[in-house]
Amino acid sequence: MNSKKYAAEAIGTFWLTFAGCGSAVIAAGFPQVGIGLVGVSLAFGLSVVTMAYAIGHISGCHLNPAVTVGLAAGGRFPTGQILPYIVAQVIGAIVAAAVLYMIASGAPGFDVSKGFASNGFDAHSPGKYSLIACFITEVVMTMMFLFIIMGSTHGKAPAGFAPLAIGLALVMIHLVSIPVTNTSVNPARSTGPALFVGGWAVAQLWLFWVAPLIGGAIGGVLYRWLSEEPAGIVEGTKRA
Repeated sequence: MNSKKYAAEAIGTFWLTFAGCGSAVIAAGFPQVGIGLVGVSLAFGLSVVTMAYAIGHISGCHLNPAVTVGLAAGGRFPTGQILPYIVAQVIGAIVAAAVLYMIASGAPGFDVSKGFASNGFDAHSPGKYSLIACFITEVVMTMMFLFIIMGSTHGKAPAGFAPLAIGLALVMIHLVSIPVTNTSVNPARSTGPALFVGGWAVAQLWLFWVAPLIGGAIGGVLYRWLSEEPAGIVEGTKRA
């Protein structure tokens, strides 16, 4: 039933947003034992690995509008299912941000205006990177993410290892791009925290929809062109 696929996508995106953004908001800078950039990168990657094994056989475990669009562009996903998948993913991310907000606000000194793991450019980029630099980063990172997803889930790829390849790819993406944009490559993940920060985070949210969707589509088309045998539409494989 499609309703179960949508529910799986909402739950999976909840986990990615809660675990990934939660690691940044709650654990990254904790005195003496903060997990830092590497820890946050691992949290995002591990959230994908764990959910890919848990719900990959139910919904394909996209967890990301850019992945859904990229897989459709690559001929791996029916275009008629794009919108409901994206709606489910965004709902899951917003609920995750709400739960994270309730937990984080329980600590003295919590200030949502400090960012709440939101993505940004110019003054709101962690490294003060320009809009153009941030746009290119998000396009390229999402493009390569989709390229790896398409390849690791291809029928000729080693069976059972796709979640690991995809999760490790997301770790590498975060290791490179956290200083630039705080790493999105996922419009749903960006939307949840931005709604709670408001102001600049919502005003800059457009980039974290446009760039990942463009990058995802390019990655899907590129791999479709490169692949020896374009795979058919598959909705229940272990991908992220």
